[in-house]
Amino acid sequence: MVFILQKTLIFTIPLLIVALAGMFAERSGIINIALDGIMIFGAFIGAVVAFNLRSNFVAFVDHPQLLFLICMVIAALAGAVFSFLLSVSAIKFNANQTIGGTALNLLAPAIALFLIKVFTTKDQLEMGTSRNSEGTVTDFSYVITNKNLPAGLQVFFDKTYISTFVCIALFIILSIFIYKTKTGLRIRSCGENPHAADSVGINVYKMRYLGTAISGALAGLGGYVYIATVANGTASGAVAGMGFLALAIMIFGNWKPVGIALGALMFGFLKCLSVVHSQFAFTKNLGLPMYFYNLIPYVAVLIVLAFSAGKSRAPKAEGIPYDKGSR
Repeated sequence: MVFILQKTLIFTIPLLIVALAGMFAERSGIINIALDGIMIFGAFIGAVVAFNLRSNFVAFVDHPQLLFLICMVIAALAGAVFSFLLSVSAIKFNANQTIGGTALNLLAPAIALFLIKVFTTKDQLEMGTSRNSEGTVTDFSYVITNKNLPAGLQVFFDKTYISTFVCIALFIILSIFIYKTKTGLRIRSCGENPHAADSVGINVYKMRYLGTAISGALAGLGGYVYIATVANGTASGAVAGMGFLALAIMIFGNWKPVGIALGALMFGFLKCLSVVHSQFAFTKNLGLPMYFYNLIPYVAVLIVLAFSAGKSRAPKAEGIPYDKGSR
């Protein structure tokens, strides 16, 4: 059971942080359908930095946790920069946000695959294994290990990635930020009624840029966390549709942090079924291939959205370009 919960948590964390990313953009009034592309771009940049730092600086090989944290920050910055393409097209040029996001989803894997092919002549970038100054081989499993704990604590403190604690902390802090601070209230007001927000002196454009930047940073971070923890440190120009699944979780969670957390946990468990199905007697006896269990989260998305769509309440002004002169 501990193994199953640990695997569920590994899949849950990137979904949690990327679904929150979508919430920030849409609460400000920008539809960020580009989450998948931003994840890919952030993952690629983080992988490049990790590969080069581990190859050229022994100090980082000896301190993998520090390297992991640095790459997470850089991936987040890369995601924020990449999302700027969406915010400029949507805010400055009033472009269709769905089309703009789709363009970024196509652009990101093209950039990543092209550069990987040019510089490595391979189809993927593996951060791989390396030997530290003491001759010990280290891999990309940057985990905190402590087996001498009760079963309940082992889920969080045995074979746990440091990204788990970082992302949970960010989720809590940003959830408080958007509901309990003046800036958070301004972001939400711009997604609900931008003209009313403007009438009391709130810069709608600035808040939408901020919301999209935070969204991009979280998505870039989530992309890097995904390849580091789920994809075994391999950047290949894809994140298995996790960005689209995160969008569905955001809608399922009704654009609220608590709902997003519950949705991420549920779909994180469904995603890990392909790994842990052999741990259950029932599924083991069925003898179904792993690919069947890979389908389950996406089928579940269709079912859940079909039944919950009528109850969802999206921000009223999301996707609508703001024209200061109109009323």
